[in-house]
Amino acid sequence: MPLSAQDVRKKFTRFRILVVGRANAGKTTLLQKVCNTTEKPLILDGKGNKIDADVVRSSVDRGYHDINNELVFQSNPGFVFHDSCGFEAGGEDEFKKMKESVSERASTRKLNERIHAIWYCIPVDEYHRAITTAEERFFSECDTDDVPVIVVFTKFDALSAVALGELRKIPGLTRKDLFERTPKLVEEIFAKANIWGRLCGTRHPPKNYVRLANMNIDDTDCGLLLECTTGALGDEALQMLLMSTQQTNLELCITYAVSEDECILMQKGIAKWFPHTGGLAKMKDH
Repeated sequence: MPLSAQDVRKKFTRFRILVVGRANAGKTTLLQKVCNTTEKPLILDGKGNKIDADVVRSSVDRGYHDINNELVFQSNPGFVFHDSCGFEAGGEDEFKKMKESVSERASTRKLNERIHAIWYCIPVDEYHRAITTAEERFFSECDTDDVPVIVVFTKFDALSAVALGELRKIPGLTRKDLFERTPKLVEEIFAKANIWGRLCGTRHPPKNYVRLANMNIDDTDCGLLLECTTGALGDEALQMLLMSTQQTNLELCITYAVSEDECILMQKGIAKWFPHTGGLAKMKDH
């Protein structure tokens, strides 16, 4: 008998995410935003023992990295992150270890060790080479089972600089013209690069994507990423687990706390006060 959403919240208090992406993809900043902190994460081994960050850094410099190490922020220990760092550089052994780890953690019966989502970070400041051999191999060879993969296009604000540079080559444009035309050109550049289309054409395509910009600014957050991940889970119990773990988006919690049936009842109740709009009739036909 499957666990109910309440059972999951009682027994499993940690939401586990595999973060994939090359160096300088903005992964650390992303995780800090998710956990609403500026601190560095603690690094733990599979048994929960703390590992010296300098030792880990030295291992990475030598080309070795343990994907099973856990990254946990003290501000929100409910999130457990795994960093795939290593295989993106092209090492065959690292790719094999990553692939095996994904397969094991995506299907394990030990629910407390299972990964619930994968965030694949692709920086678009290098949009002309956004899809490298690493991305091609991951989405062609890594079957993540029911674990959704969300592509996170980081550093999306870099495209604004590219667009602005192109527009400035056009004589006679005013500052207002530049301001109004830049967003449209950004969309054109992104569409022309066809990054998302190419990923969707792979054997194991991602579930969805988000675009994050200006993550180095204090008042930005990862609300879109959390919302996208919640929707991609497709399982109420896991959605509740994620919502109870994240602490940065109250609106999202409220949205998923209120069921669809409850929303309809609320809408009908509100419509009764406005009979002249015909709203009540529409609610009944829903």
